Amino acid sequence: MLICLGAVLAAQSLSTRIEGDQLRIAAPRLRFLAGEALDRLRDGATVKYEFQLTAKTDKNGRVLARTLQAFAISYDLWEEKFSVRKLGPSPRTISHLSAVAAEAWCLDNTSIPAASLGSSQSFWVRLDYVAVPNETTAADQTENSGFTLTGLIDIFSRRTRSDQVHGFEEIGPLRLDSLKKK
Repeated sequence: MLICLGAVLAAQSLSTRIEGDQLRIAAPRLRFLAGEALDRLRDGATVKYEFQLTAKTDKNGRVLARTLQAFAISYDLWEEKFSVRKLGPSPRTISHLSAVAAEAWCLDNTSIPAASLGSSQSFWVRLDYVAVPNETTAADQTENSGFTLTGLIDIFSRRTRSDQVHGFEEIGPLRLDSLKKK
């Protein structure tokens, strides 16, 4: 079961801008490097985050455009900095980032083609995000027999995944022609 981390994710705002031929987003108060995912990062694991950016005719309307972008985030324990790898057809990697800079880089690299939106039509933009749960298989658990420090802690503390980071932000109504004027 996935629930939002209310205290961490409260009071966020999403903003949009046109940059070149792309509709881009920013959410300076959004903190998704948190909870169980951040714990996994600090334990040396790489965590995959998925972002879905959707433009709709209205809040619950027809989808005009949608993009899905995935990132693999890791944490350098010695430097206490994050590295982000954009996954997919045009992969890119950036490193030596603070948590805030890593979060901003992910959002800045998630966009929708502006051509898919009518210039005078109003629309809503929604960002959904999730830290993908660890994909440990039964075979992996049998091989390791749970004899890792994290595995033993999980067994004895019966840690749950209820603090998994996920959520959404939305903004609207917007007009493409008014965004271009900014």
